[in-house]
Amino acid sequence: MSVRANSVSAYKETSVRTASGGKMIIMLYDGAIRNIDAAISHLEAGTKQLDLVNTSVVKAQDIITELMVSLDMEKGGEIAEKLFALYRFFSNQLMDGNIKKDPEPLRSVKTMMSDLRGAWAQIENTTSVKGQAPTGVNIAG
Repeated sequence: MSVRANSVSAYKETSVRTASGGKMIIMLYDGAIRNIDAAISHLEAGTKQLDLVNTSVVKAQDIITELMVSLDMEKGGEIAEKLFALYRFFSNQLMDGNIKKDPEPLRSVKTMMSDLRGAWAQIENTTSVKGQAPTGVNIAG
């Protein structure tokens, strides 16, 4: 591995290790959206390499699963339950789009995830105090 690749890898690892809870959720949303975008792009380009579509969708589903398991159902109550149901819906829609090789369900999930990502970013910005390390966001809801 090159020095540049090692540096980028170290930077990414440090970013993840030092991220607050809210920032980490935003990073997960960003990763899922990026992978959904890749799958949509492959489908719209009419790629014959459908494994590229599948790989991107599965990565997005893995990230959504990570968001699901990060929910604290006990402390989060109704909000955590609703987020869990929404994440399950996202995963099912992605699976449907992947099986049918249809970008529409993927676009729908991307739009909703982008909206949620914006909400998390707003929460993260309002809970961080300037000059201090962020205290994180209660992902329980």
